[in-house]
Amino acid sequence: MDTLTTRGRAVRLAVTALGVALLLAGTVRGTDDHFPFGPFRMYSTSNPPDSPAPDTRVEGVDTTGAVVDLGEGATGIRRAEIEGQQDRYTADPTLLTEVADAYAERHADAADLVEVRIVVRWHGIHAGRPTGRWTDETVVAWRVAR
Repeated sequence: MDTLTTRGRAVRLAVTALGVALLLAGTVRGTDDHFPFGPFRMYSTSNPPDSPAPDTRVEGVDTTGAVVDLGEGATGIRRAEIEGQQDRYTADPTLLTEVADAYAERHADAADLVEVRIVVRWHGIHAGRPTGRWTDETVVAWRVAR
């Protein structure tokens, strides 16, 4: 078995020290965007036992007025991708055209979408248990210009 040279040991120690420094810095100042060197919030926090639980979905309205589920099966876009970019969609609703385009590409024979919206269903929670009640909140919507 070969042994490491002094230079090899120094390089390994430097890389290890850099990794540890990044982990410590990420722990103190990091956000989800810095993962794996920052905390992954969904595993490091919890909601209070009486806070409503969000369930985000994307839906569209076609030219016939029908509401269309624009989940991963319909568009190829995962819900986590939508949730992760929700602030961008809220700041610029025209970005939702990407969702409409992905739907149209997969469903060429379907009626065109005239609206795409991100809706959060807030499920009621009391003492850590679901109440069976919910409310829907449309957080952003894009409509075809007429």
